[in-house]
Amino acid sequence: MLKNIDPILGPDLLAILRAMGHGEDIAIVDRNYPALSAGPTVIRHDGSDGPRTLDAVLSVLPLDKGAEAATRMEVRDKPDEVLPVMKDLIDMTNKHVPHLEVGSLTADDFKVRASKAVAIIVTGETRVYGNILLRKGTLPV
Repeated sequence: MLKNIDPILGPDLLAILRAMGHGEDIAIVDRNYPALSAGPTVIRHDGSDGPRTLDAVLSVLPLDKGAEAATRMEVRDKPDEVLPVMKDLIDMTNKHVPHLEVGSLTADDFKVRASKAVAIIVTGETRVYGNILLRKGTLPV
């Protein structure tokens, strides 16, 4: 056991988050996301929804300072629509990094970027479009 580590962060996920370098991405996606064929390592988080998993990950992962630090998937043909699950993900991101603007990508562009991520965390999130990419930053000196 470790102190001050969220208990839903298992050893495999912690190892990946620790090993990630600056500028590398990790995806947190809903249960409908086609992760197995996407390419990266898949980590199952079936017992947790998207915002809960995001909260745990952001408790240990520093985000990049650039424009693509956090990026959500857009609704097909409605890029400006922000579904409740997206608002929950944005609010959780802002809990850890206040005033960060969460960007967006079309579903196709999101999948391309996620396919190059170090891992994809598949949550038990039942709401569609509950998908977000996080880009790792650096720790202050």
